[in-house]
Amino acid sequence: MDATAWSLVGLILFIGLVLYLKVPAMVTKGLDERADKIRNELDEARELREEAQNLLAEYQAKRQAAEKEAEEIVSTAKREASALTEDAARKTAEFVERRTASAEQKITQAEAQAMADVRASAVDVAIAAAEQIVAGKVTGATASGLIKSSIADIKTKLN
Repeated sequence: MDATAWSLVGLILFIGLVLYLKVPAMVTKGLDERADKIRNELDEARELREEAQNLLAEYQAKRQAAEKEAEEIVSTAKREASALTEDAARKTAEFVERRTASAEQKITQAEAQAMADVRASAVDVAIAAAEQIVAGKVTGATASGLIKSSIADIKTKLN
């Protein structure tokens, strides 16, 4: 027998041994297990991807809601600031009006007091002048009566 025949016999024995030990079934079983494992990992990855997409959508919705709420807070703050500004302007205008009215009232009172003071001074000056004139021309009891009546008359007419 030559080497080729021996090679053929060795090959047939090897194939027979492989079939006897059920190597193809073991290889197939290993490949099937690996395929199942890969399939399970793919399913798990698909589920994780779906969960991630759901979480992303949820967080995007929350972000949009937070942005909307922030815009509402800003617009509310602007409205409140505007209202406070208007209120402050109104109160300032009212304060100025009250102060102006108070100043005008004080000026009017001061004018009235000044007029009263001038009148009182004029009365006093007129009385003194009348006393001197009458005292120089009239003497005695007639002079005293005339002075008293003139003083009373002037006081009633000037006040």
